[in-house]
Amino acid sequence: MGKYTHSSNPSNHWNLELISNDLIRECKASTESSHLSKGLRDRLESLPRHTRKEVVKKTRDGCSSLFIACRQGNVEITEYLITVCDADSEQKGLYEVSEDRSVHCVTPLWCACVSGKLPVVKCLVRLGSNINALSDTGSTPLRSACFMTHIDIVQYLVENGADIRKPNYNGGTCLINSVQSVQLCSYLISKGADVNSRDIQDKTALHYAIQEHRFETAQLLLENGADPFARSRYGDDALQTACLKGAHQIFDFLKSRINYSSERLADANELIGSTFIDDHNETRVAILHWRLAHRIRQREAIYIKKRPEVQPRAAYGHAVEFSTTAELEEIAVDVDAMRIQSLLIYERILGIEHKDTLFRLMFRGASYADSLRFQRCIDLWLLALQVRVQKYSILYSDTCLTAQAIVRLMLDLQDKFVEVMPNEFVNHSLPRFEDIYEVYRILTSNINEARRLLNIRPAHRKQQENYDRILKCLTHLIYLLLSMAKTDEECDLVKQCVRHLVHCNLRSAITNDTLLHLSVSRLNVIKSGYFTDESSLKVIFPNVNVVKLLLKCGAYVNAKNESKSTPLLIASLPYNYSRKLVHTLLEHGAHLDQPNRNDERPMSLIAVNPMNDIPLVNYMTLKCLCATVITKFGIPYRNQVPRTLEDFVRWHEP
Repeated sequence: MGKYTHSSNPSNHWNLELISNDLIRECKASTESSHLSKGLRDRLESLPRHTRKEVVKKTRDGCSSLFIACRQGNVEITEYLITVCDADSEQKGLYEVSEDRSVHCVTPLWCACVSGKLPVVKCLVRLGSNINALSDTGSTPLRSACFMTHIDIVQYLVENGADIRKPNYNGGTCLINSVQSVQLCSYLISKGADVNSRDIQDKTALHYAIQEHRFETAQLLLENGADPFARSRYGDDALQTACLKGAHQIFDFLKSRINYSSERLADANELIGSTFIDDHNETRVAILHWRLAHRIRQREAIYIKKRPEVQPRAAYGHAVEFSTTAELEEIAVDVDAMRIQSLLIYERILGIEHKDTLFRLMFRGASYADSLRFQRCIDLWLLALQVRVQKYSILYSDTCLTAQAIVRLMLDLQDKFVEVMPNEFVNHSLPRFEDIYEVYRILTSNINEARRLLNIRPAHRKQQENYDRILKCLTHLIYLLLSMAKTDEECDLVKQCVRHLVHCNLRSAITNDTLLHLSVSRLNVIKSGYFTDESSLKVIFPNVNVVKLLLKCGAYVNAKNESKSTPLLIASLPYNYSRKLVHTLLEHGAHLDQPNRNDERPMSLIAVNPMNDIPLVNYMTLKCLCATVITKFGIPYRNQVPRTLEDFVRWHEP
């Protein structure tokens, strides 16, 4: 038996690990022209072939020696590992794409293609690597080489049978991935690429070329049969996409090439003008496009009306679109009025549910908040929240982000006197009760349906997280409603809302927390990407007033979450502890001795807290003490005590 032959001897196993480590180290240090050391080759070749294969299969940081050699572009080592060591050319490794820092699980051939190592690509293909092997996102080596614009590799793969039409899991094709290169797109089209192939967003290569302002590529695609009227999932064709992305050169080219109706041209100029003011702050360019649109509408014998008609909204200050030259000139000297016109135009042409309309509602609201016009911000964000809940539900990420933003803003504004109108200071406390209630009403309108959807398997983690964030928003809204309710009618409304919510028996999707669990935890905070300063994050919980209201409305004081912790146990943790809070829970019947899965009990946590002065013995019953002893010492009790007590004893089991 040879020195390095595999056996059950631990020293032999250690030797194999040493060889593997040395091999990976030399592959990492290799260049395109370097060689494995003679000593390492001798050690490898002294092993039986099947043992060599096991050695080269080992990985470090998710990558085998073959994968590393391919990434480094070393043909000699690549060929040696496959032919001499039987390395598996389909063994996947982890590859980080430098352009977007994304990490993918891919084959060595995919890695070599993206790395631009043509000699290694040729070697792998010659030795039988699967030329159409998929990455973790369903992307072929060819498609990924297109993204990196490695034209020489693309040509080699196509000439050797790579599938030019194979999309990834999102429907993205080689042509879509190549819009940044006219030469590459031209080559793919000449080899039969479908210029009108769509991805899961119903976008074609033309959509992506316009999005990236690739004028020459867009021109090439159109000249080769790309459909300028193909609409994406959001209803955007080529002209509308050019307007939304401010692709002015492509916009002009489309108008010169295609015979659009006067109404369509007017809409397009209004839309691209809105984009220029919103995205580039180009007020002069926006007005030029709006004037042109107005002239187009006046050109016909009968003025071309703006369709569909949009009813005035309170969120826009009941503003309406301009319909005369005088109105346009008046708007032209008022930037705020121009921005409201932009929102009106977006809603009319795209619809209120379009992603770009909603994005601009949120962006404009944030701009108002930056200029201390907080009520205008709330009005716009409320509108965006209502639309997103109706269209997507609270499980949708953008809905959750909108809810977090508006609740966080309301928390920051609480009890402050703010400037609610330009040059006019009014002693109005924000947020207004009616706005808080409206957010609460919107978020709870379909919450039971959302909870039922989460029960569908397989569960989607992101949706679960969004649902749990919404529950946190609701606890903060209850706090705000309590704080801002001034009249008896408002106080009664708050109780009615909370009572209904408690009866829904809502629990978080991941940790199974009730609203009561959330209301006693300092970890219950609202974060939002619209607020960059997290140091000013307002911590509301634990909150005694919210806890009292929940208990008064019927919340079960001894409910257990996923870890079998009761609200009292959560409240007993040192960072949550509040004498008033713990006392409130005890007065409402919370059990001191109910353990969680780790056998932690509120009694022991409270007893060692130096701040505690609650006489705990007053809240311990003989029945609880007996149940604790039975469970602690494993005394059989089933069918030994009355059935009514069996559940009680079981509650005391860890």
